[in-house]
Amino acid sequence: MVSIRMAKISCVAVIAFYVALTAFGNITDYWVNFVYVSHVLGMDEVPPSVPIHWRAVTSPVLHHAAYVLIIAVEITVAALCTAGAVAMARRVHAAAPRFHAAKGMAIAGLTLGFLLFEGGFIAIGGEWFGMWQAHDFDAVQSAFRILITMLGVLIFVSLKDEDVV
Repeated sequence: MVSIRMAKISCVAVIAFYVALTAFGNITDYWVNFVYVSHVLGMDEVPPSVPIHWRAVTSPVLHHAAYVLIIAVEITVAALCTAGAVAMARRVHAAAPRFHAAKGMAIAGLTLGFLLFEGGFIAIGGEWFGMWQAHDFDAVQSAFRILITMLGVLIFVSLKDEDVV
């Protein structure tokens, strides 16, 4: 059905739009959002009684490197998802195998986005740097909402399609 294909294209496009806005905000509000990264990596908001402070990264150079890496991955996710949505839109009326083949970039973008939020924000930021224990700088729940959305779209897009009648 064309409507299911359009739903898949729309979901990928909205993810691309969201991540592009996120990257844009991180670039245009660099110093505001950089402070957040610095607090998480520096672990200065994690209670002093927690014995994991040895994990803290206090080098501003490494804070900038981590933040630039996050932004670069966001840009890549947005680009891949945009390219994937366009490729799928171009084949919306194609035979099922051709439409399915057009999903590659979208699947790569959604997977990379999932890895950024699950691996980067939840595993590294949340668990390794104890972000979940920082009262003012805990983004674990926000990251979880985003990664679940990406995962849902990834599963939906990955499903096989029937031929358009």
